[in-house]
Amino acid sequence: MSTVTANRQKISSGGPYENVFGYSRAVRVGEHLHISGTCAPAVHERSDAYTQTRAILEVIEKVLGEAGMNLHDVVRTVVFVRDINDADGVARAHLETFGEIRPASTLVQVDSMLRPWQKVEIETYAIAG
Repeated sequence: MSTVTANRQKISSGGPYENVFGYSRAVRVGEHLHISGTCAPAVHERSDAYTQTRAILEVIEKVLGEAGMNLHDVVRTVVFVRDINDADGVARAHLETFGEIRPASTLVQVDSMLRPWQKVEIETYAIAG
């Protein structure tokens, strides 16, 4: 679901945390799109980091589409992992998704995430065109 006010488009996932924390899944202002930290859906609770990353990137691609953009518009990703040993699987999924697009990217290990089963979270920044 998307709402537009002035030059600001807010995209909602409909997830419960948006209202609890007061944020949007993504916000587009002009040509710039900021996608909030995205984790794999709960159906991937038992999945490895590679599979969770693929699922996250599918969600991100859907959000890009809702904003009238696509993967080619992504200029930066910030990837948070709970275990740095998962970096290879996460990197493989990232490469499979972005290929020659090659956005700027940072990978950071964090101590924990909102749900204990979550292994990966990705923030994304895109510029249309």
